Amino acid sequence: MTKKPESTPSPLPDDRAGLMALHREARKRRDAAPLMSEARAEAAFEIERIEIQVARIERAMDPPLV
Repeated sequence: MTKKPESTPSPLPDDRAGLMALHREARKRRDAAPLMSEARAEAAFEIERIEIQVARIERAMDPPLV
């Protein structure tokens, strides 16, 4: 089996509002994709990546939101 080349993910915005907009779009892509599909998995990984960035921003706030 050949492995497809991994693409470099695009950089994420540094503001929470921009991240939440990307999060909404990624959720729409995930929800529209068939169950157990590669497209659904890719959207889920994108959601995870966005949520990690949101958490970083919220922890850096003074006072932290978490």
